[in-house]
Amino acid sequence: MLERITRPERHDLLIAWLAIAVAFTLLFIRGGATPLNFVIFLGISLLTVGVGFVLHEMAHKFMAMKFGYWAEFKKDNQMLLMAVVLAALVGVVFAAPGATVIYANGMTREQNGKISAAGPITNILLCIPFLGIFILGMMMGGPTSLAGFVTFMVGQIGLSVNAMLATFNMLPVSVLDGKKVWAWNPAIFGIIIAVAFGLLLLSYDFGGSLTALIQAVL
Repeated sequence: MLERITRPERHDLLIAWLAIAVAFTLLFIRGGATPLNFVIFLGISLLTVGVGFVLHEMAHKFMAMKFGYWAEFKKDNQMLLMAVVLAALVGVVFAAPGATVIYANGMTREQNGKISAAGPITNILLCIPFLGIFILGMMMGGPTSLAGFVTFMVGQIGLSVNAMLATFNMLPVSVLDGKKVWAWNPAIFGIIIAVAFGLLLLSYDFGGSLTALIQAVL
C-alpha cells in the first residue's frame, strides 16, 4: 500500500503535516508561549491534527484507487503559509494546506460520493481511540502530572480536532466533501454529518458533564 504513495507525494504530505502542526501549536500556546509549551504542543499537534489530516487525505486517495483511479495529494504553498501566519497573528487556523487530486474520467456520482465520504468517516473513526486516550489521561490524574496532562490533552485535542474536521468537511457547500456525498445519497449524508456534529458537541462538553461523569465512574 505504501508503495502507492510516490516520493513527491510523501514530501508534500510531510510538509503539510508539519505546517498544520506548527499552525495549531501557535494557536494552542497563544498567551503562554515558552520553549517547553511549544515542544509539548507541537508533539500533541503532530499526533492529533497531523494524523487526522494525513489519514483524511489518504482515505480519499485509497478509496479512489479502489475504483481504479489514480489519486495524489498535492500541497498548496500559499495555503500552508497562510495557515501558519494566521495562527501566529490572529489566532485562527485555516486548515487547508493542500488536497488530494483525483485523475478520473467518467467517475459516477456514487463513486464520487464514496470517495468524498471516506475522509470524514476516517476522522469519525479516529475519535474513538482519542476518546480512549482522554479517559486514560483522566485515570493518570489529568492535569496533576505531566504524563497525565499530556495524555489528557492528546485525547481531548484529538477528539475535538477530528470531530471538527469531519463536521467541517461534511458541510454541503463549495468543493467540500459534504456536497458530493449529498449529491450521491442524502440519507448517508445525514447520518455522517449527524454523527460528526454529535462528536463535536461531545468534545466541547469535556469541561462539563462528560468530565464529571468519567470522574465519577473512575
